[in-house]
Amino acid sequence: MSLDKAGKFVMAANYTGGSVAVFPVLADGRLGEASAFVQHHGSSVNPERQEGPHAHSIAPSPDNRFVLAADLGLDRLLVYHFDPAQGSLKPNDPPFATVKPGAGPRHFAFHPGGRFVYTINEMGSTITAFSYDAMRGSLREFQTVSTLPKDFAGASDTAEIEVHPSGKFLYGSNRGHDSIAVFAIDDKMGTLTPVEHVPTEGKTPRSFAIDPAGSYLLVANQDSDNLVVFRIDARTGRLAPSDKVSDVPSPVCVIFVALE
Repeated sequence: MSLDKAGKFVMAANYTGGSVAVFPVLADGRLGEASAFVQHHGSSVNPERQEGPHAHSIAPSPDNRFVLAADLGLDRLLVYHFDPAQGSLKPNDPPFATVKPGAGPRHFAFHPGGRFVYTINEMGSTITAFSYDAMRGSLREFQTVSTLPKDFAGASDTAEIEVHPSGKFLYGSNRGHDSIAVFAIDDKMGTLTPVEHVPTEGKTPRSFAIDPAGSYLLVANQDSDNLVVFRIDARTGRLAPSDKVSDVPSPVCVIFVALE
């Protein structure tokens, strides 16, 4: 779920039903009737998890002209024209970009410069990098990298992905390996280079968030019931434990909110 850039519409991805929807935010903060609803169709190669569409995340482009949605069941990152006045969605041309069959795209993140989009693939434990044409709303894949160490052979899948506010680093979480994968981002090409894998000091890091200043990364470890704070090295992107751990029952989402 996300807000459009003007804060006037809420966008929702429905995993079980495989659809996306947009709702206007009314003057009193309540949500109005859906201004858009799109049912996804199709399937992919995994009969257990990709028997049909499973929209997992949705968010607007930096300029609020397009909306992207990652569908795990289709192995697609779908693109829609977004009308910021009406809250409507219309399939773009081209309407989607694909990832490797069976990869299962979960979440995605725009680079602050707006030229690149990165999607984390839950089932494949990979990150796929796309160049993004802001005028056309089109995506072109140019790299896919593993989120796991080369010598890891256990069961694991991914969850969250974020780009550092500086645009220099990218982070992704591994559930099973229970780590944050850190990558350096090439400023010109957008390519990813592995930096390190950092244990999350807990089990099943389902979510994490970077503070707006880019100084800290907070990890929600769902199955160990804790929230762990890491310091971010502004020069290297590396993470260091801050010794700040909070007990939180089954945390699944971390969001920073500005307080007036």
